[in-house]
Amino acid sequence: MKITAGMVKELRQATGAGILDCRKALEIAAGDFDKAVDHLREKGLAKAAKRMSREAKDGQVASYIHAGGRIGVLVEVNCETDFVARTEEFQTLVSDIAMQVAAMSPRYVQREDVPESVLEHERVLYRAQALEEGKPEKIIERIVEGRLKKFYTEACLLEQAFIRDDEHTIDEILKSAIAKMGENIVVRRFARFELGEGLEA
Repeated sequence: MKITAGMVKELRQATGAGILDCRKALEIAAGDFDKAVDHLREKGLAKAAKRMSREAKDGQVASYIHAGGRIGVLVEVNCETDFVARTEEFQTLVSDIAMQVAAMSPRYVQREDVPESVLEHERVLYRAQALEEGKPEKIIERIVEGRLKKFYTEACLLEQAFIRDDEHTIDEILKSAIAKMGENIVVRRFARFELGEGLEA
């Protein structure tokens, strides 16, 4: 199939990839637009994986206040250079992450941050629930692991669905940004405050 300039332009607008990369992707995909997008994403994520081993010491601390001052968030997102930290694209990413924390109230950045004591508490709870529901003993562990996976998607920021695009996780959004900006990007930490939280009624 002949690859036209219009096809290349459309793919470039959709993905932000370079002209030559878009043409090559379309050639590999035999003109299939969706397959070409997948190819570019895979290529981008492969590049991102290499960059993720590099140290990120620069970046930005951002704040976000929501609901008339009832919820406040501080988030630190790191990149490799001050140049990238000052770009509008990076600052938008940091702002989106702060908004995500405000809206979805994660407890940890990633699953590796969850203390073993918390995981064990969840496992005990899920086993008790499964037994209470009358599930067969032989599938209890599978049920527990399934519910633990759901726990991660709710409690860990990187595993949450992005509020602006729920077909992608925050981790996928970060990897896409790494591929696009050419630097390692890391969510270092966050703090979320909700008015009255922790006070007894």
